[in-house]
Amino acid sequence: MNKQRHWYHYLWIWSIIYFSLGFFNILFAWLGLISFCLPLIFAIGGGNKLFCNRYCDRGQLLRALGSQVGLYARKDMPQWMKGKAFRYGFMIFFFAMFFNIIYTSYLVAGETQSIQEAVTVLWSFQLPWSWTYSSDVAPWVAQFAFGLYSLMLTSEIIALVTMLIYKPRSWCVFCPMGTLTQTICKAKAQ
Repeated sequence: MNKQRHWYHYLWIWSIIYFSLGFFNILFAWLGLISFCLPLIFAIGGGNKLFCNRYCDRGQLLRALGSQVGLYARKDMPQWMKGKAFRYGFMIFFFAMFFNIIYTSYLVAGETQSIQEAVTVLWSFQLPWSWTYSSDVAPWVAQFAFGLYSLMLTSEIIALVTMLIYKPRSWCVFCPMGTLTQTICKAKAQ
């Protein structure tokens, strides 16, 4: 069975471009805000999860690697990972980390904290990333970029690991943006 390919099936390329650009210049990490804003625009404006279902670059990457290349274990996710408690708990944790990035950037802007030129993976492991930062911009701008890149890289790693262990788009079940947009869509439908 040959399914027709559409332009949005190639949006996985954006994930590769995003992480590659951030590797060479951390300021490109600001482009990650697109991944935060577009799902919200679709959910608030259209009352649907069209972005998540069709246009999400991460979802397309997971589909391409999992379904097309076959890099997944074909196992069902544990029920607790599909449950509301885990999904909403992970969303709250994820957004707490995002607001921590904003707060840290605020502290750097106010010169009460110095910039941390590192990418933190899985909220624990700091990788030196100083070669990607040029001091031509305000330090808070770079601090936000380091934090956002860390968050995006961490969530990408989690997504890829869950794909390998379970099924291609397992991440989508508990994706914080997916959970948030689903909540918005349900609220709009009432």
